[in-house]
Amino acid sequence: MSEPHTSPSDHYDVIVIGSGPGGGTTAAEVAKTGKRVLLIERGDYLRRERENWDSKSVFAENRYVAEETFYDLNDKPFRPELHFYVGGNSKVYGAALFRLHPTDFTGVQHPGGVSPEWPISYDDLEPYYVKAEHLYWVHGKHGEDPFAGASSQDYAFPPVKHAPRIQELSDGLTKLGLHPFHLPVGVNLVQNDDGTAAHGSACIRCDRVDGFPCLVEAKADSESVVVRPALRANPNLRLLTNTTVTKLLTDTTGRTVTGVATVNTAGEHTTFSADIIVLSAGSILSSALLLASATDTHPGGLGNSSDTVGRHYMRHNNLALIAFSKDRNDTVFQKTLTLNDYYGPSSAWEYPMGNIQMLGKSDDWQVKGQAPKGLGWAPPAAYGIVGKHSMDFWLASEDLPLPTSRVTLRTDGHINLTVQPDNNSEGLKRLRHTFDSMLTDLGMHSQSFERNLYLSKAMDVSATAHQAGTARFGTDSSTSALDTNCKMHDLDNLYVIDGSFMPSIGAVNPTLTIIANALRVSEHITGRLN
Repeated sequence: MSEPHTSPSDHYDVIVIGSGPGGGTTAAEVAKTGKRVLLIERGDYLRRERENWDSKSVFAENRYVAEETFYDLNDKPFRPELHFYVGGNSKVYGAALFRLHPTDFTGVQHPGGVSPEWPISYDDLEPYYVKAEHLYWVHGKHGEDPFAGASSQDYAFPPVKHAPRIQELSDGLTKLGLHPFHLPVGVNLVQNDDGTAAHGSACIRCDRVDGFPCLVEAKADSESVVVRPALRANPNLRLLTNTTVTKLLTDTTGRTVTGVATVNTAGEHTTFSADIIVLSAGSILSSALLLASATDTHPGGLGNSSDTVGRHYMRHNNLALIAFSKDRNDTVFQKTLTLNDYYGPSSAWEYPMGNIQMLGKSDDWQVKGQAPKGLGWAPPAAYGIVGKHSMDFWLASEDLPLPTSRVTLRTDGHINLTVQPDNNSEGLKRLRHTFDSMLTDLGMHSQSFERNLYLSKAMDVSATAHQAGTARFGTDSSTSALDTNCKMHDLDNLYVIDGSFMPSIGAVNPTLTIIANALRVSEHITGRLN
């Protein structure tokens, strides 16, 4: 194993750790200043190959899931759903890019407790939401959702049109007195009048969206949208792949991070220094790195005088649900509809329940994976036939930022990820019950059974796609790790720009909020550099 080494050329103005939506966006924005920027990514570029779109490879064999071992509340090992590639987890995300609602910033009462108020308002973040939507190819129409906050500009791209069967579903929900609207989705799509992909469109409206890497590079992942364009446009930006940051290094005062210690896949150890460090490895790994970087000055972990680093981990209360209809569903690109009627208090319940959105269209291996225990024995082809009649939904409800839901390090250096059971879970249960009733009214039942049939799968601790919290921002350094610019209270030059900063998670996918915040904080860092 080589000894750590450094040289004058290893000094940068800014080092960004992690190339996902937070880190990739930040690196691209800061590189526009002409300053030297180093972007460090633990993984490599995700290879374009036939398996990108092979359901068995992706879902049954977990071809693109990192070979990592975490430990849960009971110290039981599990494999988290993490993806170490240029672009991070966005390489396989569903590209659903929602804004949080204005109420999410003001504090929300739930039966399990209060979701806390943010130190910034919806109006503070709104201009950056617009910029993020335009940058990440988001298709949609502001004003369709009557429960949403105001927007100063519409999306740059029109909504992705519903396939005929999804339009029927939308019409049916409307007749029930609900307000379905087009799901805001990030794809590089040009549509014909009938909704099909136009000649020259990068997106071909396929059924390989949720969970799959995009073989035609038409999904708005961080690599495609910001990292590769920034590398082409800015020779001052360097990307270092297959390199893991093992420790953040500080000076003798403990107030300044001087650099990062790294190791690459060849076992070579290198130290890089910088004036400003940006940590964007995701809520779990960012907090783990801060804890692993403890010093005599920071004995509880770097920047952790508040004892909040690693705490308040959130990932939503989630449920994937497949409903079956006697009518065939020949939809290919299904991810076009969503519903927020139960996002806040409603006639159905005095508390918020959450968001309902469509998933990508299920095929044989996906339906087989959702089958209840004891019903997954049949060959995939049988589930493929069943899948022809399926409609696929994602139900998300807010979990609360509990201090006991947290990331810690074992003595052997492995990560313990503790998710408290029954964390504000009543909302999801009620949302499921309410939605089941709606589907029954809309004729969702199986062709083979007289009773209604749904397959559902609750997300366990390994489901880390919507990770947030662990280094919340705030104005009080005794109760938060970061200030309102996402700089650590305890350090002069260390920023955390990923989902870690979020004091609450709302009930929609957090990625657009992470991107918008990255744009906001990048503006601050750019001003500091200048």
